[in-house]
Amino acid sequence: MITKIEDYFDKGCGRCDKFDTPTCASQIWGSGLARLRQICRSMDLDETLKWGHPCYRHAGRNIAIIGAFRSNFRLSFFEAALLKDPHGALERQGPNSRHRDMLRFTENEQVADMEAIIRSYLDEAMKYAAKGLKAPKETTESDLPKELVDALAADPEMAEAFDNLTRGRRKSYVLNLNSAKQSDTRIRRIAGFRDKIIAGKGALDR
Repeated sequence: MITKIEDYFDKGCGRCDKFDTPTCASQIWGSGLARLRQICRSMDLDETLKWGHPCYRHAGRNIAIIGAFRSNFRLSFFEAALLKDPHGALERQGPNSRHRDMLRFTENEQVADMEAIIRSYLDEAMKYAAKGLKAPKETTESDLPKELVDALAADPEMAEAFDNLTRGRRKSYVLNLNSAKQSDTRIRRIAGFRDKIIAGKGALDR
């Protein structure tokens, strides 16, 4: 996995054998990603790297993260439940996602076309962060551990794969992680589970 932000835009995230090749998603969507990055940076967001992806912060809070896939690239918001989405532009990461939390692009030119909307959504998210507002916690039959929530928010690819798992497989990860007493242990387990999640497997699957 890359450790320098520039590598993401020049070579990719470093997670597969397409890294630093013309077939890498970051290269396919190079101009669109560059424009998206320029918009985020021009709004004085702090740029950092999380899980090999460019992440943008304000007032000490994560605001949004960039992700790229073969079929599309996207800007995902961390506190999407707070966003009003007046343009109806937000989409769900997957069918089981609780909220519409991403702006998805299937053409590089869409970023320029949607710049005003992108800026308005980022501005709204920044205002919530400055006020310390968070989306109200929703209870479910198996609430996700905070470490897993943070990891999924910082890793769009894993988030999409996790969302596409069956309910039973998602629950298997929750049970496994909740059995760990220490936060560091849960974080290590999540890193070890990533390949399984991407492959569509449960925590106990081989």
